[in-house]
Amino acid sequence: MKYVLKPLSFLPAILMMYLIFSFSGQSGETSAELSYKVSCKVVEIQGTLTGQTYDDYTIAVKADEIHYKVRKAAHMTEYFLLAVSVAFPFYVYGLRGLPLVILTMGICVGFAGLAEYHQSFVAGRGPSRKDVFIDSCGAFIGVMVVRIFCWIFLGIMPGHKKKRKRRRRNEA
Repeated sequence: MKYVLKPLSFLPAILMMYLIFSFSGQSGETSAELSYKVSCKVVEIQGTLTGQTYDDYTIAVKADEIHYKVRKAAHMTEYFLLAVSVAFPFYVYGLRGLPLVILTMGICVGFAGLAEYHQSFVAGRGPSRKDVFIDSCGAFIGVMVVRIFCWIFLGIMPGHKKKRKRRRRNEA
């Protein structure tokens, strides 16, 4: 069973890559509309949380103010999720420390570059080095979260095995 499930651990990464590739294939107009709708929803939720009721005009104005930030936060979030979905299976396979970070970042940054290149063929879109940088920041945060999560919750810390062996020798 383990030999069947372990390879399937990469399925979320493949699905995340498909999702990112789909988003980068949207026309400029479609992409802008989607992120604008998200910006409006963020404004509405913020209003609800603060007990304010906004009319449509106020929502539109506030959504325009945060639209750029929402788009960049979406980039960062996509690549955070990609890094988590790439790094965790590698961790399960025994990759740790700097090699985990380098391999995960290589895959994520390479994919970010390919996604931006893909956009150069889409109407109303174009490649952006700034977006690759933002994607890379999201990926770095994602791989660090995986490392910290695994250290804390899986009890696999650097040198942990050595300490366990020493403890067993001392107990014997």
